[in-house]
Amino acid sequence: MPQLGPENFIPGHYLVPPGSTYGGLNDRLGIGDLNTSTVALSRLSLVPQLDSAGFRQLNSEAAFKAQLTTQGVPFATKRTPFCIVSDRKYDFPPSRFGVPVAALSSPGPLSGAKCRPCKPVCEGTCVGDIMTWLYKDWSWTNWENGALKLCDARGDLEAGWEKIFDKDAGKEFASERKRVRGLKTKQCTDDFNEMKKKASKWDAPPVEEICRLGLGEN
Repeated sequence: MPQLGPENFIPGHYLVPPGSTYGGLNDRLGIGDLNTSTVALSRLSLVPQLDSAGFRQLNSEAAFKAQLTTQGVPFATKRTPFCIVSDRKYDFPPSRFGVPVAALSSPGPLSGAKCRPCKPVCEGTCVGDIMTWLYKDWSWTNWENGALKLCDARGDLEAGWEKIFDKDAGKEFASERKRVRGLKTKQCTDDFNEMKKKASKWDAPPVEEICRLGLGEN
């Protein structure tokens, strides 16, 4: 599993991935010190200040950027090795403001792009034809130098996606997928309760409800 090295920690700055900006800043990962992280994670408490500054009707990414700029927090962008595994359906090929879905086998780094385990339907020059058409300040992600392979995500996850995931994600993530698939409610709630002990502040629905929804139980 890729690790984030010390070069990703810039004192006094908040580091975010490039791409998937949606008119603001990519909010799928953030790295900072205590002061910058406090501002970046104050998503709700800063709403009155953003309103006073004239920022209204913002999407998540635009609000995130406004949080940092209004509070004087400098930010930097750096490509990072992760993606958001999703079974959501997206048009293919994506429109100018569409969402490209990366194959999990993409070399990357994908910097938080949407991805899924699939047999890629678009590689090489095909990727360039699609990505150069996308609006760069929206769902665009880095694709140069063969970093990106694309899925056709118009339908459900393809049959046998588990084997594709296990092969492309590696042994550690494959083992975790199998563990979660066999997870029972009691173990789920026990795990969440252990995590709660490590949190300085916990504001979330009851762990029983989280586990029930997550495990698909009625």
